[in-house]
Amino acid sequence: MKLALVTDAWHPQVNGVVTTLAELVDGLAQRGHEVDVIEPSAFRRFPCPGYREIELAWRPRAELARRLDALRPDALHIATEGPLGLAARSHCRKRGWAFTTAFHTRFPTILAKALHLPESWGYAWFRRFHAASSGVLVPTDGMREILQSHRFERLRAWSHGVDLGLFKPIPNADLGLPRPVWLYLGRVSYEKNLEAFLGLDLPGTKLVHGTGPLRNTLQRRYPNVVWRGIVPRAELARIYSAADAFVFPSRSETFGLVMLEAMACGTPVAAFPEAGPLDVVGDSAGGVLDADLRAAALKALTLDRTRVRERALRFDWSSVCEQFLGHLVPAVTEASQKLHKLVA
Repeated sequence: MKLALVTDAWHPQVNGVVTTLAELVDGLAQRGHEVDVIEPSAFRRFPCPGYREIELAWRPRAELARRLDALRPDALHIATEGPLGLAARSHCRKRGWAFTTAFHTRFPTILAKALHLPESWGYAWFRRFHAASSGVLVPTDGMREILQSHRFERLRAWSHGVDLGLFKPIPNADLGLPRPVWLYLGRVSYEKNLEAFLGLDLPGTKLVHGTGPLRNTLQRRYPNVVWRGIVPRAELARIYSAADAFVFPSRSETFGLVMLEAMACGTPVAAFPEAGPLDVVGDSAGGVLDADLRAAALKALTLDRTRVRERALRFDWSSVCEQFLGHLVPAVTEASQKLHKLVA
């Protein structure tokens, strides 16, 4: 099969969406499928407002249309709702091609926190974006319920996985910091609710690995926190393994891949009982979910790290790839052309 994967999130960006898509592409290639990734590096780019380290394609419509027409894929998946996603959606509707989409990021929540826009406005816009999709892939039951409450249709379950070969416990890993070490790893941005973690009264060391628009502000506000930047992916297992607990304060996740990476290294998760943690950790021995994040963090220290990893073993990439393939639709069929003419 020849698949066109259109995404505004790709290397060198560092986030869960890029990790998920890169693993997916590798998995599909191993199954003999040809995947053509259309991503920002092939276009003129501009910095994303509020996230200047992320570059987006500038006015990509004509070049993207040329590429898709030349490719004539068997199936087409639009992974993101940015400039490339919008251009691909427009071209598919023009050609009468069917396509699938995915809901990777709760942008309505991000926009509400960053720009003080009503969440309902954001969900209305995203509902319109996904309305023409033959299937909207959603990573968790919790996120599916949220989207259903905002009247999204054709939602399809598509879980995510973790590289269990890379993310595994490293014995005696140590970061040279007073213990216990409370780790957060990820974007330092509005939607991550980091102050709920940084302000906790906890013994030992709070460690933050990552960058983002709030990094400088929070670093000044919390000087007793150890702040470190992005590291090569190959080093992450050592960092996770050396932490005593992974504290994840976000209340606006679609999945939360970093929780899965931490658990695969045997490090228990402490989080709020919200969509994302409820699906990734749930009531398993992989972590503790509590409305009192401090209580969750302290209780996480008592968990058996072997059993923590066992939870992560349920999220293998083989089943994730097969699930994705099962949701794809032929790009060009008589039925799809009639359908897209009706909704155009």
